[in-house]
Amino acid sequence: MEQNILLPLLVFFPMVAAIFGYLIGRENKEARNNWACFATFVVMAGTFALIGKDAGYSLPGFCGLGLSFEGDGLRVVLAILTSSIWFITTVLSKDYFVHYHNRNRYYFFMLMTLGATLGVFLSADLYTTFIFFEIMSFTSFVLVIHEESETAISAAQTYLGIAIIGGLVTLMGLFMMYHMAGTLNIDLLAQFMAEQEDKTSFYAVGVLILFGFGAKAGLFPLHTWLPEAYPAAPTPATALLSCVLSKAGIYGILVLSCKLFLHDAEWGNLILLLGVITMVLGAVLAVFSVNLKRTLACSSMSQIGFVTVAIGMQGLLGSHNALAAGGTILHIVNHSLLKLVLFMSAAVIYMNVHKLNLNEIRGWGKDKPLLKFIFLMGVLGITGIPFWNGYISKTLIHESIVEYIEILHEAGQSVQYMQTVEWLFLFSGGLTIAYMTKLFIAVFVEKNPYANDQTSPNPGPYLSKLSAGILTLCALILPILGIFPYVTADKIAEASYHFMGSHAPEHMVDYFAWINLKGAVISIAIGALVYFLFIRKVLMVKDHNGNLIYVDRWPKELNLENKIYRPVLLSWMPFVGGIFARMTGSLTDGVVSILRMIIFNVDSGRVVPPEDEYFSAYTDENTDKTVYGEGFAKSLLMIGIGLAVAMLYILF
Repeated sequence: MEQNILLPLLVFFPMVAAIFGYLIGRENKEARNNWACFATFVVMAGTFALIGKDAGYSLPGFCGLGLSFEGDGLRVVLAILTSSIWFITTVLSKDYFVHYHNRNRYYFFMLMTLGATLGVFLSADLYTTFIFFEIMSFTSFVLVIHEESETAISAAQTYLGIAIIGGLVTLMGLFMMYHMAGTLNIDLLAQFMAEQEDKTSFYAVGVLILFGFGAKAGLFPLHTWLPEAYPAAPTPATALLSCVLSKAGIYGILVLSCKLFLHDAEWGNLILLLGVITMVLGAVLAVFSVNLKRTLACSSMSQIGFVTVAIGMQGLLGSHNALAAGGTILHIVNHSLLKLVLFMSAAVIYMNVHKLNLNEIRGWGKDKPLLKFIFLMGVLGITGIPFWNGYISKTLIHESIVEYIEILHEAGQSVQYMQTVEWLFLFSGGLTIAYMTKLFIAVFVEKNPYANDQTSPNPGPYLSKLSAGILTLCALILPILGIFPYVTADKIAEASYHFMGSHAPEHMVDYFAWINLKGAVISIAIGALVYFLFIRKVLMVKDHNGNLIYVDRWPKELNLENKIYRPVLLSWMPFVGGIFARMTGSLTDGVVSILRMIIFNVDSGRVVPPEDEYFSAYTDENTDKTVYGEGFAKSLLMIGIGLAVAMLYILF
């Protein structure tokens, strides 16, 4: 494998460009915007230069260990996808952020996040993956909290909390894996695991590593940040979170499933179960939502579930996983392209109306044919309508499920479980059709009964010529991928088979045969029933004027974050941690006291320095009441200082 300096340059150039962009922005905002566009264009060109090359690069000694990069197959596909979406989003951001504050900060962390994300996708070992994965979590946190509203702050807290907890759990798993295998290099780990006849002892380690990656992807039950963070962030940042950053979590899951647990049925069942729950739950949440961005956010969660189902099917099918492998990478690509179109269309709406509630933006796009066309292309793609890109990847995933059912049937084993998975797959596809139909009809078809109250804060054209051209081009790509899959989608899948331990299907898939079209038809029928019988009849009510309005009937009691996660993490854990810190401190004082009495022959070993409010015994009544909280806070402070000193030592 040749050494290619381009790999680390693609990772570190955006980070250096972020610093220069920040300095430029202090003097000239327009120059800063142009610099960001130029930097992302250079990175995009660099990723395309990796096509056809099997390259690697190592930076020994960095951070005390070393960083390793590799650019082949799936990694290059993900790098090209990332850089292209980043460039498009950056160009479209110029219009969106015209009236925003702290734009300099946004562009700085946006470029830093780009470098970190490419570091994840181009990593050759899990140590490098983890380093950039954590950097990405902290830099993207600033994008989520950008608007600094109460909602944004709350969502960012959840995002950061889950990211930190997930990162720590994953780090624990990496330590254990390194101890067991002696390496974190992805290819060497694959060889090591292939030599293990019994992988039972490695499942716990795999689950620990999966924890952090699953959290970033938005898998159940670590999905709670996603429906909150996506709507709270500026829409261009939301597009990046949905299109790219969630795929960083998927990349980690792919490494686990296609390298460490390749063709492992037990692991495949776990991933499949998580994928099915995420797929169905995300779709159900989207059906109930009455906020444009939240609906698209829940949709992203559901589509990540579709991808995870495909990854699980790879484990179950073993060496016959060609259809599942193709469906995995193609749905990753398709979802990213579709959500780019949909979220940036939502950005156009919010730019002009500054509202996202369906009742408030209802009918706003009725007389805007270009935006209606762009959004419709995204709707047809994500719902899996034949001749659009989403249909191709969903067909491959569905056929992989059908193939496994046939294998079980031929082996005389029960097929009930997998038939349930198939129907949940088709049902989720139907829900996708239902909630996307709701969005399109609400914004672009229905009349707004309160149209006189609907004002646009931004006079003039609702969409600049540059933004219109870029979005139209992106929208046109979607049917092209669906109409000509053999020269587009199949080529993308072919480049990724090696990473996933797979090969091309033994025979060409006839995407438009009735046996494959049947699944799409069933989902369309389910979607129509849900829309007309549930959304129109149950999720719409008449207001005091007799007008039908959308209502959110999702039970508040089913909110995991507010009912379980926040009370536990913010109330009970600090309390328990405070007790533990206090007990530890008391135990230490006791040991010191005993040693003083034994060694120095002191009658009382108690240490009470005179007139020292920090080390003397607690006597104040108010202090006694908060001793556990103070003990925990001081313990965290000392831990933080210790970690900072340790990191400085490692770096320098």
